Amino acid sequence: MDKLKVGIIGVSGYGGGELARLLLQHPNVELAYVTSGTYAGQPLAAALPGTAGRTGLTCEKFDPAAAADRCDFLFLAGENGLAMKVAPLLLEAGKKVVDLSADFRLKDPAAYKEWYKAEHAAPHLLGEAVYGLPEVYRAKITSARLVANPGCYPTSASLAVAPLLFGEFVERDAIIVDSMSGVSGAGRSKFGLDYHFSEVNESARPYGVGGVHRHTPEIEQVFSFVASRPVAVTFTPHLIPVTRGILTTAYVGLTPDQAKGWDLEGIAEEYVSYYGYAPFVTVLEPGQQPATKHVNGTNYCHIGLAVDKRTNRVIVTSVIDNLVKGAAGQAIQNMNLMYGFDETAGLTMAAVWP
Repeated sequence: MDKLKVGIIGVSGYGGGELARLLLQHPNVELAYVTSGTYAGQPLAAALPGTAGRTGLTCEKFDPAAAADRCDFLFLAGENGLAMKVAPLLLEAGKKVVDLSADFRLKDPAAYKEWYKAEHAAPHLLGEAVYGLPEVYRAKITSARLVANPGCYPTSASLAVAPLLFGEFVERDAIIVDSMSGVSGAGRSKFGLDYHFSEVNESARPYGVGGVHRHTPEIEQVFSFVASRPVAVTFTPHLIPVTRGILTTAYVGLTPDQAKGWDLEGIAEEYVSYYGYAPFVTVLEPGQQPATKHVNGTNYCHIGLAVDKRTNRVIVTSVIDNLVKGAAGQAIQNMNLMYGFDETAGLTMAAVWP
C-alpha cells in the first residue's frame, strides 16, 4: 500500500518541528514537502538539526500548486492568519488539512475578530471546520476534510473537565482553571524580553489575567459543547521555567445534590468510563497526582483527581506536553482518524525520563 504523502507548511517553528520529528517515524506516511520562509533553499536539518541523517528534504517557499501536486494531506503550522488564506486553496485542490493555528477554532467570525484583532478571511469555512479534540469530537473528525487543531491550554483544560460537564455534576459558573506552561508555548519566533533566559529562569508569573487570554473563548466553546449549555470559566495561564509541558489545575464546584453523594472513587469511575475509548488519556489511581515529566515528549495526558468535601469541589489536575498532545501529536492523531489509520500510529513513544 502506498504511503500517504504529507506536507508541513511552516516546518521550522516548534509545532512544525515536532510534526517533522514524529512524521519521519510514522508507518503510514511519507513526508514529501516542507516549507519555511526563513530556511527556504536549505536542508531541513539546517532548521531542525535533529533530523540530520533521517531525510534529504529541502525547505521550500510555500507554493500552493507544488503543495497540491506533491501532497495528499497538509499540516498548516504557520502563524495565526496564514491558514485562513491558504486552506481554501488546498481544499479546492481536493486536499485534506489540519491547521495548528487558531484560524478555524472559533466558530463565530465576530469572536475571531474580537480575540485576534483581524477580520477572518474564510468565514465560510468556520462552520465546516471540525474542532480537533479526538476525545470529544472523534466522530466528526473521521469524516472531516478541515480540522482545527486545539490550543495547548484548551486541550489540557478540556480533558481535565469534560467528564464532569458531560455528567452534569457541575455548577455551570463555578469553574476555575489555572494552567502553567513551559516557555516553548510562546513559539520559536517570539523574542520579547519576557522570554529571555534570565527573565524566565528561577521565576514564575501569571499573564492574561482577568479573562483576557485568547484561549478563554476556546475553552468555553468546548465546555459548552460538552455540557450542551453555556458554560463560563475563569482561566489564568502562568509561565514557568521549563522548556515544555503544561500542568492544569481545575477547580469545579459540584451541584448540591451531587456533592452529597459523590466521593473520590465515584468520580474516578466516571472519568475512567468517559475515557474508556481514549488511548492517550490515563486517569491515575485515586490519591495519585501527575507530573509534566511523566508525559514529556509524548501524546499522553495524565489526569489526577481529588475531592474537597468542605467546599463541595472536585480538583482535577492534568498534564500534557504542550508541543505533542498540545500541538503536533494531536494533529497527527487527527490525521490518523481522518484516514482510518490506527489512532495511535506514530504516537506510542514513551516519555523521556528523567
